[in-house]
Amino acid sequence: MEGGRRGPLLTALLVAWVAAAAAAEAEAGPEQAVLPQERSLVRPMTASNWTLVLEGEWMLKFYAPWCPSCQQTDSEWETFAKNGEILQISVGKVDVIQEPGLSGRFFVTTLPAFFHAKDGIFRRYRGPGIYEDLQNYILEKKWQSVEPLTGWKSPASLTMSGMAGLFSISGKIWHLHNYFTVTLGVPAWCSYVFFIIATLIFGLFMGLVLVVISECFYLPIPRHLSEGSEQNLRSEEAHTTEQLQDAEEEKDDSNEEENKDSLGDDEEEKEDLGYEEEAEEDEEDSPAAGMDEKRSDARDQGPLREAQEDEGPAGTEENAPEQPCPAGTEAAEDTVRQRRSQHADKGPSA
Repeated sequence: MEGGRRGPLLTALLVAWVAAAAAAEAEAGPEQAVLPQERSLVRPMTASNWTLVLEGEWMLKFYAPWCPSCQQTDSEWETFAKNGEILQISVGKVDVIQEPGLSGRFFVTTLPAFFHAKDGIFRRYRGPGIYEDLQNYILEKKWQSVEPLTGWKSPASLTMSGMAGLFSISGKIWHLHNYFTVTLGVPAWCSYVFFIIATLIFGLFMGLVLVVISECFYLPIPRHLSEGSEQNLRSEEAHTTEQLQDAEEEKDDSNEEENKDSLGDDEEEKEDLGYEEEAEEDEEDSPAAGMDEKRSDARDQGPLREAQEDEGPAGTEENAPEQPCPAGTEAAEDTVRQRRSQHADKGPSA
């Protein structure tokens, strides 16, 4: 009897315990429904939706999960995004590990990196990632004093699009390398050898493709036209060589004539100098000869003068002979005249 009474009692206690647990869960359920998990207002940007930045006003943050500085600014960036509606600005973030193409498009070299975009015009924000500084940067429009990224530096330019493609390819190669070394356990040097061989094969393939394309678009020239063009080229080359030879011959002839003229002028100058020197020597010799003749004449005329003095002054006046000109001076003048006439005769013949 006692065992039969204890069974229903235990079952009643078990039912009461289950009912209490259910009631406690029912009471806790509404509280959890009142406190849902907060949704982040920072919009992740990828290669497929980054063009949204070209319209309106945006602030972008480039980060990496392993970057400590990026982690320190996460809370400030979330607070800034919550006030985005008040500031009339959109806030986004880019994971450079997952989106290497966007990091190449914006040419991100340091982390974290912040960019301001206004209607497709981009500027680099170099201040701290603190909420107050970010808010003042937008409210006070400090971005107007920053030089924009224009031309080939603009993320929307064709140059930076090519840069984005290169970064995306490098990111895929990096992921593939990690898959080989981490997931498959392949040694690193084997992975490097694989990429080297793949690069060579890809280069050879692209070279073959370019050769095929050039052969398809290249139109062969007919044989007779090619032969005619070769003959024309040869004739032109021969004509040019002849012209060069003629020009060289003319130069040589002109040089020879100039040399002859210069030699003739030098000879004439030398002859003139020789004539002048000889004339000077003759002039120097002529006074001495004249003096000698005068002395001899004086000696000869000595006795005559004594006779004339005896005869008287009348006789001396009547019989006084005329004084002749010095013979030396006349001879020198004659030699100078002859040499000048000879030089005048040689000039036209030369």
